[in-house]
Amino acid sequence: MNEQARAFLRGPVAARSWASFGYLLISAPLALVGFCFTLTFLAAGTLLAITFLGLPLIGLTVLAGRWFGRVHRALGRALVGIRVADPPPFRRNPGLLGWLGAALADGTGWRALAYLIVKFVLGIAGVFGACVLWIWAALTFTYPVWWQVFDPTTTDSEGVVHHSGLQLGDYFVETWPRALLVSAVGLVAIFVVPWPVRALVALDGVLMRWLLGPTSRRARMRELERTRARAVEDSAAALRRIERDLHDGTQARLVALAMSLGQARESSDPQRLRELVGSAHDNAKEAIAELRDMVRGIHPPVLDQGLEAALATLAARSAVPVELSARVPRRPSPAIETITYFCVAELLTNVARHSGAQHVVVRVREHGGRLSAVVSDDGHGGARIGAGTGLSGLDERVRTVDGTLTIESPPGGPTTIAVELPVRS
Repeated sequence: MNEQARAFLRGPVAARSWASFGYLLISAPLALVGFCFTLTFLAAGTLLAITFLGLPLIGLTVLAGRWFGRVHRALGRALVGIRVADPPPFRRNPGLLGWLGAALADGTGWRALAYLIVKFVLGIAGVFGACVLWIWAALTFTYPVWWQVFDPTTTDSEGVVHHSGLQLGDYFVETWPRALLVSAVGLVAIFVVPWPVRALVALDGVLMRWLLGPTSRRARMRELERTRARAVEDSAAALRRIERDLHDGTQARLVALAMSLGQARESSDPQRLRELVGSAHDNAKEAIAELRDMVRGIHPPVLDQGLEAALATLAARSAVPVELSARVPRRPSPAIETITYFCVAELLTNVARHSGAQHVVVRVREHGGRLSAVVSDDGHGGARIGAGTGLSGLDERVRTVDGTLTIESPPGGPTTIAVELPVRS
């Protein structure tokens, strides 16, 4: 039996089904209160618009819509797991007129009032329909029992008495075969009814996201603010790391070099002079190597030859054999090249450290203004954001340029991680 069939059979006893029914029962009275409040106060504010009280009353009604929206979001989240992001807070302007103008122009509040009106229709119709469906299913399923216990009778148009509790036109359910058939229909209905109820709750969730959550424009602004803040933090952290590396590494090497050369200048012993010059030479080489590594971490020089050449260098240095296929006919902007390079480098490092893979495939393509880099391995899988493998940092990095990172890594593998970026940042 497949998963869909098992889910269908578990419908009548599933916690989600009864939570959905309970949500309809609880939210319907709240929807009625919200609908009456909206119509009453908007109508009163409109009628009083010719006086000073009308517009403030409408403004207060709009702001009260925010409160109702918060209650509905909390109820949906607590009972059926509908998670809707909070809209931006109300921002008032200075002064009474500033507050009034901000309240009347508050799109979040107006959308919440629109939800209250739609929710009234959806909630009342939903709870009525759900109750009717459940009662009908229960009555038809138990028809043979109450048909025998209560022995209902019905008289047809010709005066003939029928011992039947159900009648469809001239068709009377008064025999055991017919009663059992009705019971079978009721049994099927018991398994079917939960799904329209759950679908109705799902539709309510869609309406919540449209009318009670932030708009797509606001969500986009919030995402840009978050990624910008993360980019600033990353830049500051990178500068601190460079300063620390220069201070603790390269600067110390150069100080040692200067001291060796100073001592060599004052020494007259040829053997001691050779030792000091040799030490200075070693410190100079180590400082050059550290500077080279530091520069490579900021901007790999191999990227100057193009992304394909840089990725080929990464593949050659990988501890796990890499099959590379890179075709980028149009060169991306420098920022996109750098992000792609470091993403692939980090993913190859993760493969070597965590996956236990024996083979990696890296495919990079440019099509339709988007650059995609897909890294697949035959390891044991289980990769996910937040598992301590640096994927969270990669996800934040690609989001700063409107990119996406997707992960497919079931337990047991294989793992496929795709990074998609715009060709131009």
